[in-house]
This record gives sequence, C-alpha cells and structure tokens, in this order.
Amino acid sequence: MKYYLIVGEASGDLHASHLMTALKEEDAQAEFRFFGGDLMAAVGGTMVKHYKELAYMGFIPVLLHLRTIFANMKRCKKDIVDWKPDVVILVDYPGFNLDIAKFVHSQTEIPVYYYISPKIWAWKEYRIKNIKRDVDELFSILPFEVDFFEKKHKYPIHYVGNPTVDEVAAFKEEHPKDFQAFVADNQLVDKPIIALLAGSRKQEIKDNLSDMIKAASAFPECQLVLAGAPGIAPEFYEKYLNGVDVKIVFGQTYMLLQHAEAALVTSGTATLEAALFRVPQVVCYYTPIGKVISFLRRHILTVKYISLVNLIADKQVVEELVADTMTVANMRDELNRILNDKAYKECMLNDYELMAKRLGPPGAPRHAASKIVKMLKK
Repeated sequence: MKYYLIVGEASGDLHASHLMTALKEEDAQAEFRFFGGDLMAAVGGTMVKHYKELAYMGFIPVLLHLRTIFANMKRCKKDIVDWKPDVVILVDYPGFNLDIAKFVHSQTEIPVYYYISPKIWAWKEYRIKNIKRDVDELFSILPFEVDFFEKKHKYPIHYVGNPTVDEVAAFKEEHPKDFQAFVADNQLVDKPIIALLAGSRKQEIKDNLSDMIKAASAFPECQLVLAGAPGIAPEFYEKYLNGVDVKIVFGQTYMLLQHAEAALVTSGTATLEAALFRVPQVVCYYTPIGKVISFLRRHILTVKYISLVNLIADKQVVEELVADTMTVANMRDELNRILNDKAYKECMLNDYELMAKRLGPPGAPRHAASKIVKMLKK
C-alpha cells in the first residue's frame, strides 16, 4: 500500500521514521512519500519537502513567511491528489496538518489518519470540530487523552503507547551505564551531575538558562552539564556560559540523563525523558509576562499541570516552577530537596513508576502500524 506522511519538526521526523519502519514490517509492499526529514529518508521512500522548509515558530516568523507556507500547503495538496495514496498519515504539527486533513477529507476519498494527536486538551480545544469532521482515525500516545476525546467529546481514538518509552528503552539496552566513560569522553570531573535542559528554541534558552545556571551553581559538590539543543549553534550558548563552570554536550541528551543525579528541565518531552531515566527533576519555564501567564493558567487553561509527567500520573510528581514562580530561589530550594532529602527523592522516584505503568510497555510504533494496516485492509 501507499502511505503519505506529513511532519513539521524534528520530533515528528523521529516518530514517523519509527512508524514507517514498523509499517514495512506489517506491509512488505509499503511505499512512502512524505513531507519529512532525514530519519524518514533513511527508512526509504520519496521526500517531497524537508520539514525545515515548513517549521516557522511564533507570530512574526509565520507572518513573514506566509507566502512560503501557503505555497507548501498548495504543493502538498496537489502532490497527494497526484500520487493517490491509500492513506494520509499526519504526525502532530496541527497548524499545517489540520488544513491538509480538511482538504483531503473534502476533495478526495483518501482516509486521513492522525498519529500523535494534536494537544487540544491544553490549548485550542475548539479544534475538536475539525478533527471529528476531517480525521478518520486518531492514534494517541498519551493515556489521559483517551478520556478527553472519548468521554468528553465522544470521539473514539486508539491509545498505542508512547514512542518515548521505546526510544529510552532502546537506548538503555544499547548503552549500559558507565559513568566513568561518560566523564572521560566529555572531559568532566568525578562529581554528581546536575543536568540542565533549557529548551530547544532560542527564546526558551534566552529566558531560562541564566537563572537555571545561577540556581544550580549553589551546589559546588555537583558539576553542571548543559544539553546543547540540535539546531542551536555552540556560539549561541557562549554569552550564557562565559565565566561560569558549565560544560555543554551536544547530541548526548540521553547519555546525560542516564548519568545525572538531578535535572532542571523546561517543559516538554524532556520532562518525560528525564522521568523515564528516573532522574529527579524540577520543571521550570519562565516567560517575560509571567504574571499574565500565571493568571491564564489559573483561570483559562483547562489542564491542572504543564509537565507530561504530572499530566500522565494525574498528580504532582515533580515541582512546576512556571512564569512568575520560576525564580532562582525557588529552583535552588527544590534542587536542595532533591539532592538532600532522601524521602522526598524516593517519593518522586516511586511516582515515576506509577507514571511509567500508565504509559505501558514499549511498542507504540508497532501497535500503531498493526492497527493502521488492519484497518486499511478492511
């Protein structure tokens, strides 16, 4: 069968590449065409556009590139019609993908499947109307989304497990823990590590990193190691690291988490990754309009938490220091509890086990691929 996939960022490229590999195992005749990235290209098929030509974040960049965005949408729609796939598989990236879903549903008979559902439970819940109308099958990787879609909105979905579980499990199997080798390879010292995961975008790094370093520097018995984000040049970090004792490693986030004693983590998938590596963490996310965000969070946003760890466990497992509560003093206090209060640390680690149990075992891409092929054959 012919599968047309669309992703819009690096994480989508990663997850889609694993799904494609699983689809090939289920369907020996699988053909792929996609808007994607290098990892998908390595699996095979034809790449129409690289996601780097699609990914514009923030109001101003989007506004400045509207002509390119619309041209890419037009190209994608025409390419789908011309190629006539058996299914279009959308991966996250709702701003672009829901428009494609609307077109495919209204102008063709091609089924639309959505792998890694849009996070409308956190923001833009009105998009449920578009999903119900334009998406034939929705595959979720977060267990709490089942109640949101099925109970609240009467829209049946498929929970297939979480691909991050697969990725962490595969890494651990391939890389047995060896602290001394990690220290030697990266010119570190023989001290416990506080990992700094300050985000993947320049604005996140700008808003968070300096205060994260100040807070973590209060613990001289530890060394600070920063996970450099893919796509961010080493030179960008220099103004934040100049004169401070912080090492930076690129392309080794999982290796860093595997050996960290504690972590300061901006919200996102990194909080889930830290939990799966059983690293006690503080979730911290500053914005320049902190008080406004705090007000919105209390009175408008419909979710109790911002970190995936807490959302999945449905309880506060890790401290969330967001907006006006993200201060150097608060981060320092929470790090102190993690490093020096054994009972507090053990409680967090026990709650990580609860979260992992709710996620389920590895196998998300395989489960999704199996369902996709069976449904298409029907």
